[in-house]
Amino acid sequence: MSGKPAKDAPLLNGIEELETVLADHPNDYAIATIVAHAHMDMGWSWRGGRWDVEISETNNNAFDAHFDRAADILAPFKDMRPKPAFLAAAECTQLAGRKNASDDIARAYETIIDLDPSNARIMRAMGNHLLPRWFGDYNALELEARRTAARTQKTWGAGAYTWVQFDAIAYDDIACARLDVEFFVDGLRDILKRTKDQYTVNLLAAYCANTMGNATGGNEEADQVRSQIADCAKWIIREYLTELHPMLWAHAARGFDNNLQVRCADRFAASGEADALRIIGTVFRRDIANGNRIIFTDDGPICQPA
Repeated sequence: MSGKPAKDAPLLNGIEELETVLADHPNDYAIATIVAHAHMDMGWSWRGGRWDVEISETNNNAFDAHFDRAADILAPFKDMRPKPAFLAAAECTQLAGRKNASDDIARAYETIIDLDPSNARIMRAMGNHLLPRWFGDYNALELEARRTAARTQKTWGAGAYTWVQFDAIAYDDIACARLDVEFFVDGLRDILKRTKDQYTVNLLAAYCANTMGNATGGNEEADQVRSQIADCAKWIIREYLTELHPMLWAHAARGFDNNLQVRCADRFAASGEADALRIIGTVFRRDIANGNRIIFTDDGPICQPA
């Protein structure tokens, strides 16, 4: 799994085979959704997450072509009722590839979130797409974060505010500077009260410590917000961490860049493990200096005399 594909690698064979399956089952929304997602993934691999002016014409054309094909695939199921969350999510993702999606994107995300309120990935994607670089503005981002938190309070408490802002404030200094930090931290606590799975614990700890803790820029207000969020890693680790997910820590250190090219998965994971152990050591530095050792149990870390 390491390295680049060969120059003569049949990169289109996979999507062509998927198109063949779709042709054999033209009325199957599940197959259509899978093939549409494949096209959209290929489109994003061409485009990346950069501003429009930074994308070459060739890459932009490839992006548009894949998203146009995804739109054609999904079109026959537009009026399907009741609409499965799986299909609604694909339609929402496809909207993000349109140049004129500004008026529709928030409502599309609202629909899929209402269908699947426990899906934090959708909320994170919405926050990112409400940034000015995509289809929104800072007021819309804050408004939708609060509206989503209100609609999903039974599921997440204040957590949806945190999920919507999660990636947006990591990518954008102004969004970060405008953040309601108290609301965001309340959301972190509510998320962890409701889901203690170690994937989420590692995700939030790594995000606070690495993504926000290592990010500094020319915006003093944003840096102050990042510092407050980074401090949350301490109580997350002390109260909730029972196992380590190195890949999450490695991705967090690189801003959760979906277009990151990882040439060696083993080295990438090792870098994440090293980051995590360094940060955990910092959190428990005083305990260790006092002659204690840290033992991670199913109920969280505990200090015992060495």
